[in-house]
Order: sequence, then C-alpha cells, then structure tokens
Amino acid sequence: MPSLRSRALSVALAVVGRRRRFASAEAVRRRVASAARRPASHLPPRRLGRVADISRTFVGAWPVYDVSPLGAEPSVQVLYVHGGGYVGELERPHWELVRTLVTQARARVVVPAYILAPRGTADRTVPVATDLLSGLIAAGGDGGTVLIGDSAGAGLALAAAQRLRDRDGEQPSRIVLVSPWLDVTMSHPDQEAIEGADPLLARAGLLEAGRLYAGTLPAEDPLVSPLHGTFAGLAPLTVFSGTRDVLSTDSRELVRRARAEGTEVEFHEAPGMPHAYPLLPVPEGRAARDRIVELVRSAADL
Repeated sequence: MPSLRSRALSVALAVVGRRRRFASAEAVRRRVASAARRPASHLPPRRLGRVADISRTFVGAWPVYDVSPLGAEPSVQVLYVHGGGYVGELERPHWELVRTLVTQARARVVVPAYILAPRGTADRTVPVATDLLSGLIAAGGDGGTVLIGDSAGAGLALAAAQRLRDRDGEQPSRIVLVSPWLDVTMSHPDQEAIEGADPLLARAGLLEAGRLYAGTLPAEDPLVSPLHGTFAGLAPLTVFSGTRDVLSTDSRELVRRARAEGTEVEFHEAPGMPHAYPLLPVPEGRAARDRIVELVRSAADL
C-alpha cells in the first residue's frame, strides 16, 4: 500500500498537469519548439556547491559536470544519465539525486547534459555516452564505476553499456536503472491498461519523443530501444519501477530477458508508485535512494 504522502503527491501531480507534457504528439512538438526558442537551464542549483566541488568541461558539444565531495577524496565514481523523454533538460530532482550520491555515498558523479532530441539522436548520442563510460572505467583507479540512469536516461545508459560490451568487452561495476524507458515503440499490450492510472506519462507523447530521438534509425534499433538488444555479458543490473508507470512493462521485460540470458538482476517494483518514484520526496522514494546509495558504496569495496 503506498504511503499517504505518495498518494497525495500523485494526486498533486495530476492536478498541476504534469502529464500534459506527454499528453499528445503536438504537446511534445510544442515543448521542443519552445526549448529551441528559449533553452532550459541545465545548471546545477547553487546549494549543491555548499557540499560539493563542481566543475564543467565539454565532450564535443556536451557540457559535462563533475561533482565530487567537498574537501574529501571520492571512494567511487558514478556516471549519471538524466531522464526527460530525450527532450527535457536536467531538473532539480535529478540534481537532488546527485547531491545524495555525493554526500551519502562519497561518490564522484559525472553528469552529462547531453544534446536533446531532435538535434541529439540515438546514432549520435549513444556513441558519446559509450566513450564517457569507457573513459570513467579506465580512469577508475581503486574505486568502482556505477552507471545510473533514470527514464530516458536509463535507456541511453543501457544502450551505452550494450555498445561498450560489444566494442571492448568492458562493463561498469553495476548498472542501476530507475523507471527505465527501453522501448520507444510503446507497443507492449499491457500499456493501454496501465496508462489510465499513470499520473505523469501518456503513450502518444512518448511515441513522438521516441520518434524524434530515433532520427533516421528504426524505433526497434537497439541503439534507440535497448530492450531489443541482448543482455548477456552486462554488469549486474538493479531496476526500480512503480506499478502506476506506463513504462513498467519495459522493466518487467528487461528483468525477464536479462535473467534468461544469465545476467544478475535485482528488481524493485513498488506497488502504486508512479514513474521515477525514487526521485520523489516520499518514503518509498527515500527507501529506493537508500538502496542506490548502498549499491554505490558496495562498488567502492569491489
């Protein structure tokens, strides 16, 4: 049974119209056009600088933030890839997760502000993310490297891990996927029934966002939809999903297929919780973040 706070937050999200962002293809196109005229900021909040050393470099056209514990040596490193349907920038909940990883897991967190669709398409974006991941693993030293992504960022993260496996045989210490969007075709037969209870997402808008991200590639291409790739040889996976998330079908399919291919999977499915609940200020979200911190800490001990 979801906590009272989480039920109240789901109602509030519906009331303020968060779902309108993905209510239709036209809503997504309007959002993309608005962002082209006035790009949203991806800058970290000022308060993060009170607990972390923050620097920014560029990898090609990507601004990449490097966030480390203030005055302390990090014990592990994280590549964190944010969500937003491939059309949304880093927002405060993403940075709050980064803050948690820095302060509670003593992690160095590398955060790319990747180019959004339609400029940033999978054929351009996945190779850059792969190179970032490979570079972090190579420079890891004694500490491990954890790959974390939420929503669309989880899809990008998984595609990068698959590409790195195929290219170099390398993997991070662990992959953590929060409410992953892994199949932009939105074709799972159970999604229609789940959609009515989802306070945040709708299939029509996600289909359009996925089309923009796919660019010239087929939507089923594993670079775009890594659920259509293979899972043998990947790092151990931890997956978080809520049952009131239209994308929960992707998580269940991933868990089933990855286990069938011999990959270790830890699966947390929270009853009654919406999309990306581990980023929300509710008891279930805090419990999920606590587990993510434990996983990141354990990578430092490998």
